[in-house]
Amino acid sequence: MKYRHSFHAGNFADVHKHVALLALLRIMQRKDKGFLYLDTHAGAGRYDLAGPDAHHGTEARHGITALMNAAAMPQAQEINDYRGAVAALRAEIGDAHAYPGSPWLAAHTLRAQDRGICWEILPSECRALERALGGFRRMRVECADGYQQLSAVLPSRERRCLLLIDPPYENPSAELDQAVQNILSSLQRLANTVIMMWYPIKDERTVTPWLARVERALSAPALSLELWIYPRDSRVGLNGSGLLLVNPPYQFDQRSALWQPELHAMLDKGQQGGCALQWLVRASDVDHAGA
Repeated sequence: MKYRHSFHAGNFADVHKHVALLALLRIMQRKDKGFLYLDTHAGAGRYDLAGPDAHHGTEARHGITALMNAAAMPQAQEINDYRGAVAALRAEIGDAHAYPGSPWLAAHTLRAQDRGICWEILPSECRALERALGGFRRMRVECADGYQQLSAVLPSRERRCLLLIDPPYENPSAELDQAVQNILSSLQRLANTVIMMWYPIKDERTVTPWLARVERALSAPALSLELWIYPRDSRVGLNGSGLLLVNPPYQFDQRSALWQPELHAMLDKGQQGGCALQWLVRASDVDHAGA
């Protein structure tokens, strides 16, 4: 595997994913009872957007840089929370080009009663992750295949879990289906697990039938959030960002319907794209997520 998160750190898709993740973490903390955070493909945890691996911030210009430099204060609290988290990291280490990955955002948010495990299979990335999270006692880093480790930690003793799945997608079709299989097996172990899976929007001919398969496979409530800044079938590479939410917490869909259009407007300066929220499997009146 040659993929590294740093290649695309801070781009529009990363921002979309991180706003949603931080919103989920905040919602999970509405209850005093602790939860377990899991990240199957954690990456290095922190990135230098001025460095060569991040193409000196080229992709970030249409993502986190645009968001942080926005003249007007966003109305949605979720976007402001995320901007505040990025600003906090930069102030903490004194680097205006620092960018937090999902593990850092989660580690910085966990309370005393919460804990987290981040898995990263690439040795160099894992060592960087250990350095980035060295000061966070509530987060454990393991150099391992996250998928293979899920069975060892679920069901968790907390009986509440937030699972992030963000594969490299070097083989998109196979990895999309592999992710769904891991979602299904995780739900068998802990049915109320809140799961967020990121998926790329590159080709409508791949995404649409895959979402149809997800809809047939799942019995738990499932929601998709999509944001794209290029026409969905253009040949630029990555046209959009998709998030599959399984067992989304109460009112997460209503809040997403507010912050996602605002985020899209801030990132899609060319007005070529759009955003969408769609229930794949409808939630019942019961709060399945337990968040």
